[in-house]
Amino acid sequence: MEWVLAEALLSQSRDPRVLLGALCRGEASAERVETLRFLLQRLEDEAARGGDAGALPEAAREVAAGYLVPLLRGLRGRPAGGSEPGPPGRQRRRVLRAAGAALRSCARLAGGPQLAAALAEEALRDLLAVWPASGLEGAVEVLAAVGPCLRPCEDGPLLQRVAEAALAVALGGHGDGDEAGPAEDAAALVAGRLLPALGQCGGAALRAVWGGLVAPGMPSGPGRVGPKLLVLSALAEKLLPEPGADGGPGAREAGPDARRCGRFWRTVQAGLGRAEDALTRKRARYLLQRAVEVSAELGADCACACAPQEGNGPSLFWWSDKKKDELLKFWENYILIMETLEGNQIHVIKPVLPKLNSLFECAVSEGNGCWLFHPSWHMCIYKRMFESENKILTKEGVIHFLELYETKVLPFSPELSEFIIGPLMDALSESSLYSRSPGQLIGSGSPLGLKLQKFLVTFISLLPEEIKSSFLLRFIQKMTSRHWCAIPILFLSKALASVPRCKALGIEGLLALRDVLQCTMITHQILLRGAAQCYLLQTAMNLVDVEKVSLSDISTFLMSLRQEESLGRGTSLWTELCDWLRVNEGCFRRLSTCSSTGLSETASLNAYVRNLVQEYVKSPAWERENCFMPDWFEARLVAMMVLLAVDVEGMKIQYSEKRRTQNVLRIFLDPLLDALMKFGTNAYMPLLKTDRCLQLLLKLLHTCLLKGSSTQDDEVCTLLQNFVMSTTESISEFILRRLTMNELSSVSDLDRCHLYLMVLTELINLHVKVGWKRGNPIWRVISPLKNASIRHLQEMDSGQEPTLGRQVQRVVSMAALAMVCEAIDQKPELQLDSLDAGPTERFLSSLQPNQTLQKPHTEEPSSFFEESSSSQGWGKIVAQYIHDQWVCLSFLLKKYHSLIPPSEGEVLEPVLPAVQMPIRTLQSALEALTVLPSDQVLPVFQCMKILVPKLLTSSESLCIESFDMAWKIISSLSNTQLIFWSNLKAFVQFVFDTKVLTIAAKIKGQAYFKIKEIMYKIIEMSALKTGVFNTLISYCCQSWIVSPSNVSQESLSSAKNYSELVLEACIFGTVFRRDQRLIQDVQTFVENLGRDCAANVVIENTKREDHYVRICAVKFLCLLDGSNMSHKLFMEDLAIKLLDKDEVVSKSRTRYYVNSQQHRVKNRIWQTLLVLFPRFDQNFLNRIIDKIFQAGFINNQASIKYFIEWIIILILHKFPQFLPKFWDCFSYGEENLKTSICTFLSVLSHLDIITQNIPEKKLILKQALIIVLQWCFNHNFSIRLYALVALKKIWNMCKTMHVEEFDALTSVIESSLNQVENMHGAGNAKKNWQRIQEHFFFATFHPLKDYCLETIFYILPRLSGLVEDEWIAIGKFTSFTDIPLDAGFQWYLSSTQLCDLEPGDWAQQDRGFNSGEADDQSEWTDVQKKIIPWKNNVPDLDLELAFQDRAAKLGKSISRLIVVASLIDKPTNLGGLCRTCEVFGALVLVVGSLHCVKDKQFQHLSVSAEQWLPLVEVKPPQLIDYLQQKKAEGYTIIGVEQTAKSLDLTQYCFPEKSLLLLGNEREGIPANLIQQLDVCVEIPQQGIIRSLNVHVSGALLIWEYTRQQLLKHGDTES
Repeated sequence: MEWVLAEALLSQSRDPRVLLGALCRGEASAERVETLRFLLQRLEDEAARGGDAGALPEAAREVAAGYLVPLLRGLRGRPAGGSEPGPPGRQRRRVLRAAGAALRSCARLAGGPQLAAALAEEALRDLLAVWPASGLEGAVEVLAAVGPCLRPCEDGPLLQRVAEAALAVALGGHGDGDEAGPAEDAAALVAGRLLPALGQCGGAALRAVWGGLVAPGMPSGPGRVGPKLLVLSALAEKLLPEPGADGGPGAREAGPDARRCGRFWRTVQAGLGRAEDALTRKRARYLLQRAVEVSAELGADCACACAPQEGNGPSLFWWSDKKKDELLKFWENYILIMETLEGNQIHVIKPVLPKLNSLFECAVSEGNGCWLFHPSWHMCIYKRMFESENKILTKEGVIHFLELYETKVLPFSPELSEFIIGPLMDALSESSLYSRSPGQLIGSGSPLGLKLQKFLVTFISLLPEEIKSSFLLRFIQKMTSRHWCAIPILFLSKALASVPRCKALGIEGLLALRDVLQCTMITHQILLRGAAQCYLLQTAMNLVDVEKVSLSDISTFLMSLRQEESLGRGTSLWTELCDWLRVNEGCFRRLSTCSSTGLSETASLNAYVRNLVQEYVKSPAWERENCFMPDWFEARLVAMMVLLAVDVEGMKIQYSEKRRTQNVLRIFLDPLLDALMKFGTNAYMPLLKTDRCLQLLLKLLHTCLLKGSSTQDDEVCTLLQNFVMSTTESISEFILRRLTMNELSSVSDLDRCHLYLMVLTELINLHVKVGWKRGNPIWRVISPLKNASIRHLQEMDSGQEPTLGRQVQRVVSMAALAMVCEAIDQKPELQLDSLDAGPTERFLSSLQPNQTLQKPHTEEPSSFFEESSSSQGWGKIVAQYIHDQWVCLSFLLKKYHSLIPPSEGEVLEPVLPAVQMPIRTLQSALEALTVLPSDQVLPVFQCMKILVPKLLTSSESLCIESFDMAWKIISSLSNTQLIFWSNLKAFVQFVFDTKVLTIAAKIKGQAYFKIKEIMYKIIEMSALKTGVFNTLISYCCQSWIVSPSNVSQESLSSAKNYSELVLEACIFGTVFRRDQRLIQDVQTFVENLGRDCAANVVIENTKREDHYVRICAVKFLCLLDGSNMSHKLFMEDLAIKLLDKDEVVSKSRTRYYVNSQQHRVKNRIWQTLLVLFPRFDQNFLNRIIDKIFQAGFINNQASIKYFIEWIIILILHKFPQFLPKFWDCFSYGEENLKTSICTFLSVLSHLDIITQNIPEKKLILKQALIIVLQWCFNHNFSIRLYALVALKKIWNMCKTMHVEEFDALTSVIESSLNQVENMHGAGNAKKNWQRIQEHFFFATFHPLKDYCLETIFYILPRLSGLVEDEWIAIGKFTSFTDIPLDAGFQWYLSSTQLCDLEPGDWAQQDRGFNSGEADDQSEWTDVQKKIIPWKNNVPDLDLELAFQDRAAKLGKSISRLIVVASLIDKPTNLGGLCRTCEVFGALVLVVGSLHCVKDKQFQHLSVSAEQWLPLVEVKPPQLIDYLQQKKAEGYTIIGVEQTAKSLDLTQYCFPEKSLLLLGNEREGIPANLIQQLDVCVEIPQQGIIRSLNVHVSGALLIWEYTRQQLLKHGDTES
């Protein structure tokens, strides 16, 4: 066409200057410039054939300089790229392309290279002038046009400069944002237009680009991979040339061969494994594929040069013609896997994973076990999987990698080690990967965690010895590189602890392990944290080379462990550590110099510990009397090492005399005991020394306590206590002097006061334990301490000026008095005098509550403010002072609670004001709650507990205010704070005290409703803070119980008013988020390890899981006695409320999913009713039987049906008089029974149990047969099955009893049963009949023998498909000791074979038997491949090419079909159409607005099709003009609509140039547009619905058009 037009123009005038001049005048439209282009190309062809040039060169130069270059410069003002998506932007690009091509012809016609060089120089200046700003198009087009005209030799420097500039633009275009910016557009333009043109020049230009790409100093990193691959893709034809390209093999040899360059392959691998965008990954795959294809076609051997650091392993890429087939298969499978991973769909990817196994088999030589292919290629696949957005795919990739060593032994490779420490560990940090597999029981452990353990053990055992140490060190250091969650750090630590013993870690490794321990401290899950510490200590014992670390290093490392969470004395871990120290005692590294503690190192543990104690007790020379108290770290370290050394010694002399242990301990503690013995006599002993000695004493006493066993049998603990008691007199006299003689006068001394009081408390405990004697030293100290404290406090009230020393002494005296009160309160044997109110009690009672301390004057040289800033603030000191006041008041109120009057008016002259004026005291308590911080309110709560029951009747509003104030404090706390649980317990004990509940229920005032309001708030809080409701229900149930066999009559009568509490407890349990369930699973796994994990022994099981709320309520109900009227009324009230709750839940949602919250609540309701059932009598059942039967008519989940059926069977068995009501249930009408009749038929299948106590069974059997036979012929197959099961069981009863009356029915019944038993074939009917008979409810379950808690709460939920969260193992009932076991405990356990059954009833087995067969295949024969085939896999080299050019480069077949969707509104339909049009190669998709492509719904459906398909914007009002224009271009306008004259799609033959007009979703095609149509086509329908979705309709017509065109082209080719 263009050739003909050029000939026509030349025929008009043979003077080219005239023609060219005419075309260069006027507006520079696309048509005009394109005409100029093909005219110049025609003239160029003539000149090439030897035609007379004449004035042509001059004319060409004029056109270039006077028209084309100014034109290109004028167009550069607008940004290059997609900022103009509409027609003007495309027109501009057409002008640019045409002008560039015309300029190339001008350069060739100019008669010499000068014009091309000049234009290139000028364009290069323009390029460098505007970059990195926008507007590069003109300069790029000029350079792309004239570049091929430059001479490789003469213009070599110019070409090199152009190439360097082009490379700089291309590589500088990768922005950090999500959207493409001008720099990225410029990079794409240069890569798509300029670099391919420079590639054609070869020589200097190509070498310059290639040199820049592979230069050693080139910046690298994830952000540089995309631009590099863009450039490499653009030059792929030159860097990876095919045979014969550019003049044959000789030409290829002159240029660079990318296959031989390691940097090229590293870039490709980075694109495959790490690139975030799909286009970059696609370019990397293309380069790999092209390299393979080129290698196969060339046939010559080649190998990539290895970098020196890569050692002697295989090349990154190599080719051998002898192994061509194997190599092709390897790379084909490799690229297939990489392409499949782009889908992110696990069902598509999983079948391809076996091919990854075959890649490993191909990659390792069978002969010498070496790598044939570089392992980094395999790692790229795993990187891609690990970085997937789909976490299931990530988990699949991690598991696949961890399973590698289970079936094969891979040779060592540094790449593998780097991969494990890098991407693998990054992937392992994701907690969700450690979830259980479907079907696994809770607490069975993470499959991935087990695989990780096996993998690490195998991998490290295969590592060369010289590499093992460095790998383990880096592995552990990686664990410190981030804040890991609790679950990943636990399983990584467990895997490390499983590594076989080896001397791999030195001091650096020990420090790294210590850093990991500190990382584990940030998590809130204490049990997981403790378990991780246990495993990390085991790791240290297994892997540390003791010859490289000293005992000092070991002791410092051990201090990183929390003794209260892991390393407790008496645990298996402690024993293991002692054994390790014993075995390695003489091997530890010695230090010639002195350590920081001043003691010289020795390898002997005993000598080290002896020196340690001696140095610790020494007083440092730098001490000053007013210094702060020393840190506790050293005391903890020394105490732990002393006890470890003693226990190690105990292991050595296990069977010899026990006196040696006493001697060893005495030797260790001699310096300490000597110092302690001098406390009472040496008044000048350095203060710091006394502090340190007392700290060590306390830590020894705390650390020596055995965890998990009695300390009475512990020889070391007994010896230590005896040693300490021998020093009691000296210590107590020292403490008495320090506390009472005004020696504590600074703020820092308050810490010492706390230390002294803790020591005194410990000494009191010791003496009480061995037996209290009135003359012992502690007894002699308590009375003077109390009297001196009172005297000090009375003196301070005399109005003296508040200096710092006086105020500190006041705080000390109050603290001492509080300690004495607490000690006497907890140990009545310490009571000093009679119970009559003495001077002490009168003083305490006269204390002004909440009396604050005035800030002291700062006359002392050492400023108080300076001191308090580094110690406690004054506010904290005042809070402690007020706290101690309330401790004393609490003691007083407990001691004289009987003297508290119900109102203040009754005592005129109170002897004890705080006791006898309770209203004033309670008001003071409310004030205290507003002043005190939340960690100091416990004694105030304890006072309220005593006061509120006395005042609730007379001062209800004040009591309600106290409830509100206390609740405000509790609700503001977080359940992760240590003080939360103690405060909550105290709050519950005071608000829900039995006396308070009884009085509130009796008066039924505002307090009663306030208590219920708080109760529901606590239950609501439990949804967020697990364990809150446990505290409440446990306390209430315990307070309502006097003994296991005696529940208090009075307390139960009050409990009846709060039965909602027990009701809510019976149905309590939240549905947790997935991450919460995972944490609970792993915690259960750790608990199941038992004593093997020291954390289970050390950390107290608080039983805060939701299960224990229900367990507590159920155990409480089991203790109730049905013969006790109070108990009976309570249970009946609870049962009615449970049934009402069931009705409310059923009405709230008529249909609910299995394991939903509604399902769980209903399930718990019926479980509780089953527990209560034995206490129901006939009169009560008369009231509720209709509700129970009514529940059977509701459409329930399977587990609930079983419970309802079970309770009906038990009722009918115990009270047969309810059988008439049961028969009535079968006559409700078929419509009402169609979903529920199976429930009542299931009950009938247990008729033998129901009639067990009935002497005359004939009438009942007859009634049952009549009813069942009716249902045996029901049209519903399931109902027939249930009826036949019941019929078979009833008929067997009849035959056993030989009832002659039923002989008439024998033939009907026997034929029915024979027919179902002898069904032919292996269809579902026969299988379901077999399955329902084998179902546990009909085959194994016995309603009477299986009646036990284990069946109700564990076996039945497990067999009926309830989620594991709802299974409560019977062990949890027995381990919950807050509520005692009832006398009939034996009924907790199941004694039948039901507990041995596995879930798998007839309903669940319909899933089929072959579902897992395909997964077992080693490699699938065929796989889904939603990817572009190999031959079409060339990436987009030029984002700015016209769509037709791009399609051609992609190998796509573009049709002449136009799809017009301007009338469609919904983005989903437009997105789907866009995808369909792209898949079938439509020419263009017309939409009403191009803004639709930014819509998220559009993008979700189009999956990036808009990037590969031309989109044109034509608004609906412009459609008539557009359709008429297309008609003029020869298109047939086809409407997709049902009209009177529409043609059947199956009969219509589409012209090649077809335009499909699609209608609006609701209104179709408007009438005015129907008039523009050439034809209407409709889709034949068979159904009732009037029309299809518009996207579906369009897709059907697009496919039919495509099918017809394919058939036509096939016929043409044949």
